[in-house]
Amino acid sequence: MPTDRRTAEQLTRKKEWEEGILKQALEYLPEREIPFTTVSGKEIAPLYTEEDLQGWDSNRDLGFPGEFPYTRGIHPSMYRSRLWTMRLFSGFGTPEDTNSRFKYLLASGQTGLSVAFDLPTLMGIDSDNPLAEGEVGKCGVAIDTLEDMEILFDGIPLADVTTSMTINAPAAILFAMYVALAQKQGADIRKISGTIQNDILKEYIAQKEWIYPPRPSMRLVIDSFKFCAEYVPRWNSISISGYHIREAGSTAVQELAFTLRDGIEYVQWAIDAGMNVDEFAPRLSFFFDSHNDFFEEIAKFRAARRTWARVMRDRFHAKNERSWLCRFHTQTAGCTLTAQQPYNNIIRIAIQALAAVLGGTQSLHTTSLDEALSLPTEMGAQIALRTQQIIAHESGADNTVDPLGGSYFVERLTNEMEQDANDYFRRIDEMGGMVAAIERGFPQREIQEASYRYQRALEAKKKIVVGVNEFATEKDYVVPIQEIGEDVAEHQKARLAKVNRQRDNRRVSALLHELRETAKTDRNLLPVMVEAVKEYATLGEICDALKEVFGIYQEPNF
Repeated sequence: MPTDRRTAEQLTRKKEWEEGILKQALEYLPEREIPFTTVSGKEIAPLYTEEDLQGWDSNRDLGFPGEFPYTRGIHPSMYRSRLWTMRLFSGFGTPEDTNSRFKYLLASGQTGLSVAFDLPTLMGIDSDNPLAEGEVGKCGVAIDTLEDMEILFDGIPLADVTTSMTINAPAAILFAMYVALAQKQGADIRKISGTIQNDILKEYIAQKEWIYPPRPSMRLVIDSFKFCAEYVPRWNSISISGYHIREAGSTAVQELAFTLRDGIEYVQWAIDAGMNVDEFAPRLSFFFDSHNDFFEEIAKFRAARRTWARVMRDRFHAKNERSWLCRFHTQTAGCTLTAQQPYNNIIRIAIQALAAVLGGTQSLHTTSLDEALSLPTEMGAQIALRTQQIIAHESGADNTVDPLGGSYFVERLTNEMEQDANDYFRRIDEMGGMVAAIERGFPQREIQEASYRYQRALEAKKKIVVGVNEFATEKDYVVPIQEIGEDVAEHQKARLAKVNRQRDNRRVSALLHELRETAKTDRNLLPVMVEAVKEYATLGEICDALKEVFGIYQEPNF
């Protein structure tokens, strides 16, 4: 912490510089007439010095890697001991198609799997449902039954890989399929590891892929916590996601605040359901966006660790130090990619990926240059993976821990991020928590307004997107497109019909009845789901059974 004398000297020295050297320089070469702000609109000063960190205590607020409050990283040696997990979000067409892409990426050096599901799967409907028409396999892989899951991971032992599955409203069902498959492969489910996103609150806030109302949906999440704590202790039972909040147009601070406040909500609901905080908190994980503003993003990641550590220790009184850790996955920002001049996206992705690494991420997904046009081609996916590998092995970014720690600018941004997030926490607490705030439309409106402000800045050219609102060209590069034909839907429908003919339909009906009855009680739904998927009950059948008890969510007009 700077002494009063040193602070006074710094203030005097800075004033002399401003009135002398800087003033003379600006008379000769004035500053550009643009707003010097972050992507989120926060004003940036021309210079940061020690005076900008008044009240900042390096021992209290910075510390060392691997110790509270983890500003500098959750592990003492970070990437010097182990690189981040490299995952590409992959899924398209049939399970056979995606299985082939998984094997290609693993052979190319990817170190973890990440599954993208198609829209019908995300919404809990089967491929033969009329509502699935035109969407089967288009934005991810189609999964209807355990048989699809078996094909998806054919030749990939679940005991040997970590898998992330990005799905929310029907997350418990897909997780049940994964557990059933692991058992069928002979794996010990107490040892399998990975992550299910399972973050329903951000669906109501941003992504809008829900099935049930918020409160019964929260029950499904907490049932997953309990099931994992008892049977699958190495599995991350949730990935609390800011990514989709940012992609919907939020600022960096809103992404940070709403994500961590969602985490607070899950923790409180689990405690209210009778769980001890240290029983489940070590397996909570987070998922953040890495946007274009290099330093703002690094500060966001550092603030996330420090804020969460203080919340878990001081608000929830967690005793296990692992409960204090904000472990997170990062994905480069799909919303920043442009269809115009698509090869520019390679540079954007590299900058965003480097910010995630310098911010201390545990795993990373780099988007592909072609994702503004289609699902990634094999070439696009390989370049995305090579981007991470070049950062890891050629840039030197892994040589030291938190290389920007102590930067006046970065530490000031980190402080402001934490302060602004705590302001949002107080406002949401006053509303009665995040579920109550969502029901009032508070985070939704905040994001809508931020998105509107950013769009206005683009239209006024206060923010520049190269190749779009400046430096545009009439002629553009042509890139290959990944196309998904309607034959995928026919393939899925045929397999689903075959499964339905060959399974024990009496047994399936009995288990669906048991599921409905269990949903009317406070018993855990996961064990029944696991038994149902083992008998090849479909995703849609299980979701429909729960709809009869929980109802369907209709978003109010805020």
